[in-house]
Formats: sequence, C-alpha cells, structure tokens
Amino acid sequence: MTELTMTAVWRSVDTGDTSIAVAERDALGTTARVAVWPPENLDEALVAVDGVLTALDRQASRFRADSEISRVHRKDGGMFMLSNGLAEAVGVALAAARWTRGRTDPTVGEAVIALGYDRDFATLDPRGGEPVAATPAPGWRTVELDGPMLTLPRGVRLDLGATAKGLGSDRAVRAVMSATRQEGGVLVSLGGDIAVDGQPPRGGWPILVADEPGSTGQGGTQEVRLVTGAVATSSTACRRWRSGGREMHHIVNPGTGLPADAPWRTVSVAAATCADANAASTAAVVAGDGAEAWLAEARLPARLVSRDGEVRYLGGWPEVDGHPLAVSGRGKVYGGAAGPRGW
Repeated sequence: MTELTMTAVWRSVDTGDTSIAVAERDALGTTARVAVWPPENLDEALVAVDGVLTALDRQASRFRADSEISRVHRKDGGMFMLSNGLAEAVGVALAAARWTRGRTDPTVGEAVIALGYDRDFATLDPRGGEPVAATPAPGWRTVELDGPMLTLPRGVRLDLGATAKGLGSDRAVRAVMSATRQEGGVLVSLGGDIAVDGQPPRGGWPILVADEPGSTGQGGTQEVRLVTGAVATSSTACRRWRSGGREMHHIVNPGTGLPADAPWRTVSVAAATCADANAASTAAVVAGDGAEAWLAEARLPARLVSRDGEVRYLGGWPEVDGHPLAVSGRGKVYGGAAGPRGW
C-alpha cells in the first residue's frame, strides 16, 4: 500500500491484497472509496478524485450557499450561463428524466425541501418538524438547457440527487485513468454508486451489493464481479427522518411530491455509466409495482429486494455469488494481460 500524501483526509483500507491499493474519505455527504492497481498509482489517483469531488461539490451542492446551483436558485428564475461542469450535470439529469419517463426529475428540489430535507443529511433532526404540504414537481419539461445556457422558471429549484453521485463516479474514473496515463485499472465508489475503468482485476472488480443493514429475510448481501461499466443502488431504508409525525425517505415521487411508496427496499442496477445506473435504480423505486416491466424494457441488469426480503433478478443479473455482471452499451473492456486477482 502506498503512503498517502494527500491534503484531504484519505484513510488507507487494508483489503489483504497487496496488488491493489484502496483508500476512502468522507465526501459529498457520503463515503468516497478509490481502489487502483498497480498500487503505486494511488497517490495520483487520489489527487485526481479530489479534484473531481471538489469541483462537483462547488457546482451542484444544494447544501452549500456558495455553490453555483445555489447562486442560480437565489435569482428565482431567469436565464443563466452555467459553467461547463454544471451544464453537464444538469444535462445528464434532464436526459435521465427523459429516458426514465419522468420517474427521475431534477425539478423535485422544492418537494424535497418541503419534506424537511433542507440541509446536509448529517445535520438533519431525525425527529422532524412541523407537518408539511406535498409539493409535486413542476416537471423537467419546464427547464430549458441550450449548451451552457439554462432557462429556469420562477419557483423551480433543481435537485440533481438522482444522477449527481453517479456522474461524480464516472468523472472520477476518467480523471484517474488520465492521471495514470491509462495504466492499470480503477474503481470509484461514492456511497455505493460505483464506476470502473481501465483493465479490471482478474475475474472483475468484486462488488458487494448490500441490502438494508441489520435486515432479516432473504435480501442480505451478494458479491458480483464488475468488469466494465457501473453499478448503483437506491434504497428506501436509509436516509430516513420524520416530518409532521410521518416517516420520510429521500426518494421522492415527482408526481406526488411525497416519498415513493415502493414495494422495494433496495434496487441495484448495472449500466454502462454510473449516472445511468443511478437514475435507473431511483426510477425503479419510483415505478413501484411497474419497476420490473420498466427495467426489462430498458434491458438493464437489476437486483430488486422487496420489503419482506424477497429478491428478484432481472436482465441477466447473476443469481450466484461471485459471477460477473454483463453490462452492455458504452462500457469498454480494456485488453491486455490479466490484472491482479480480485479483493
């Protein structure tokens, strides 16, 4: 394991495999984890990931008063020339709203705030506050993006939560491969939204898909192998709080402005990009009983765990631990000699 020389507080993680270096730190209200091989690439990788996370936070965090998106919201509507980074993030969110048929929608910002999720989750009072009225999303079609030029109606507040962490993982793996001159391979996880790039370890990167912590039933955990692409998981079992005497979670149905009333406690999806996997897992929760049909139509491998722990496998998601995920689309498998074994 290489010596960490970063200014950010990265913690070295001992996996028992010296052929791969792993480190993690707090970031974006969750945990960022980076795994690379060869291990001597770690310092360069962490510098690259730090740059991506810092930029994304300054561009798209609704919890920072000095972020670019917060400055846009303070104007309460109008036309705005965005930075390339925020324009990409908004564009990805709008594209996801289109292909998920509005099941993810970046205009849920006011709805999420109305439910009490108005600050970083770590500082949220889990006991909640006064009763609130549901605030349905105005709808993603009310937002216009032409290159870097954003037109936002008055009263519309954006929340990029359904795609931003996934986009961050996608950006991070690209940045690492550029910094390390396309040598070896990398995995980046932001709160369990995972992207990989470069040459994978022998057999693929081991990914532990976890159900609700401490849950009973069949859901549990499963290890799969990711050779290329990405995996993301959305859960109604975490990020919960109370508001007006009612228990809330952070996945909002845009049509009602209320937490999605889903039969699933977790949905994991594999896709060519982490932004797509992130959007699809969120959309499946919102789709509720229609999730299986929608995911089958989208041809995305998925693992759904119901409230009582029953597991459903779709689109070729492996039912046996340790088997590889087949991700089609824009994912790229790098050739060459086999990498180190999985960890």
